[in-house]
Amino acid sequence: MKEPVNHGLSLVALLGSGIVSGVFFAVAISVIPTAMALSVDRYVEIHKLLGRYYDPTMPIIVISAGLADFVLGGTADRTWIRVLFVLSGVALAGVAVVSRACNVPINRQVKLVESGAVPEGWQDPRPLWRDWHHLRTVLALSALAATAVAVTWGA
Repeated sequence: MKEPVNHGLSLVALLGSGIVSGVFFAVAISVIPTAMALSVDRYVEIHKLLGRYYDPTMPIIVISAGLADFVLGGTADRTWIRVLFVLSGVALAGVAVVSRACNVPINRQVKLVESGAVPEGWQDPRPLWRDWHHLRTVLALSALAATAVAVTWGA
């Protein structure tokens, strides 16, 4: 593969994992504590506003960065650099799986609830959503670290 293509893919992988990590980290340290402090009614109302523009932006960024990592992993000269890129791609695939299989279904469940009319006995999904979010945050940060090392020392 030509050098400019590798540089471009490295940029996509690094920026993508950096954006995802930054957004997830900000949600983990700011949005989640705020959401946990709200009443259930208020949480449902705010939840509907918060995630409005993440889809399809975040999935596109996660998938693009992950694909870039896998391509770079297949073209790197040194084995340990290949391993780092592949590990980053796997971590971002983990982000996508956790998001799609765990967080998104919870988001959809919350969106079905009428603001101000939370049914009696409704199970609050915030603790479970938080736990899944923390997992995908760790995966995203791991992807960023692996990509940053691979790009920095693999060049």
